[in-house]
Amino acid sequence: MSAADWYAHKSLGDGLFWIQERFYQSENRANIWLLRGTHQDVVIDTGLGLRSLPEYIDSKGLLGKDPQRKNPLLAIATHAHFDHSGGLHQFQQVGVHSAEVDALANGDNFETVTWLSDREIAEAPCPGWRARHYKVKAVQPTHILQEGDVINLGDRQITVLHMPGHSRGSICLHDRDNKLLFSGDVVYDGAMIDWLPYSHVSDYISSCERLVGLVDSEQVDQVLPGHYNTFGAKRLHRIASTYISRAGTCPAKFSTFAWSTLARVALRVSNPQSVC
Repeated sequence: MSAADWYAHKSLGDGLFWIQERFYQSENRANIWLLRGTHQDVVIDTGLGLRSLPEYIDSKGLLGKDPQRKNPLLAIATHAHFDHSGGLHQFQQVGVHSAEVDALANGDNFETVTWLSDREIAEAPCPGWRARHYKVKAVQPTHILQEGDVINLGDRQITVLHMPGHSRGSICLHDRDNKLLFSGDVVYDGAMIDWLPYSHVSDYISSCERLVGLVDSEQVDQVLPGHYNTFGAKRLHRIASTYISRAGTCPAKFSTFAWSTLARVALRVSNPQSVC
């Protein structure tokens, strides 16, 4: 299967594109965002990496008529989990938060929580492909990101917000001038996951408090999440506030502990050579 068949995209205007993997039919399917600038273009999350994302972007002309005038396309992972980082190895420039550099450099499929089944792939990317052989390929990040870093795209800037909880290196990318928040898995319009390896509930609560603060200070109008559809500031406030109010309750703590234990066992079995 070609890259042109594997991916599909939609233009949201103002140099912003929403890309998805058509044949990865799962709730784990991540949104891929392409944001163009006058000086630098950036891809936010890269999907599974089963077909060439740079090839698709080039073949569809998504970088414009003269992409050579800019710096090489920068791919940023909002966190290291497989559904977001699987395609990073396809890019010359790769950015990730410092807390997850080692996981990607070592190809640690325990920390990337690699968990893929054949039934989630509606059409195999190539003959004989099987999910059990899938692993996130090791990649050495060229851009080690920290809280407050500003990525200059020329006509727009995006700021790194370290928002741990879902994972230890989870980030949001904030386009302050346009009030856009690329939120990865820090927040999306669905059940928020705080029971994976390196998830931390107290960190997640603090991150959600920051999200509430962004809404209260009118710094976000639209959220472009790691999964599902986009949503606005009011919905962001409600999702984050609901997590804060429920996360500390006894039922929530028990559920998190149970799911965390099961997840660690399952990931150890499927990735026996990975390390903590």
